[in-house]
Amino acid sequence: MDVKRCVWAGQAAGAMWTYHDTEWGLPNHDDRHHFEFLVLEGAQAGLSWSTILNKRAGYRKNFADFDPAVERVILRCIEKDPAQRPSSASQVAAALPGGDPLAAAIAATPTIRRPRRIPIAGPR
Repeated sequence: MDVKRCVWAGQAAGAMWTYHDTEWGLPNHDDRHHFEFLVLEGAQAGLSWSTILNKRAGYRKNFADFDPAVERVILRCIEKDPAQRPSSASQVAAALPGGDPLAAAIAATPTIRRPRRIPIAGPR
C-alpha cells in the first residue's frame, strides 16, 4: 500500500516516516510523552527535526528514570516566595513519591563498627 505523506517527511524511509505515520497529528494525553517532546523541541533549536528524531533513542535513555513528581517537589523547593517553599527536609522527603527516601537510605546503611580501644598497661 502506498502511504501518502507530507512533503516534510522526506523521500527516504526512516525516523521521519515512522514519526509521520505513527505520531504526527495524533492526540496525546500522556505526561511523559509531552515531556519527551518538550525536551526534543528544546534540543531542536537550529537543528532539523530529522536530526532530533535520530537522537531520540539517546534522549529516551537519558530521561528513562525522570519522575515528574520528584521534579514538582524540587520546583517547590526553589519557589521565589519563601512561604510557598517546604520549611524542613522532612516536608520535602514526605512529599516525594514512596515516602521518605532519607529514612530508607539510613535504614539500609550498614553500621560502621569502630575498633575497640585496647588499654595500655603502665603510666600515661
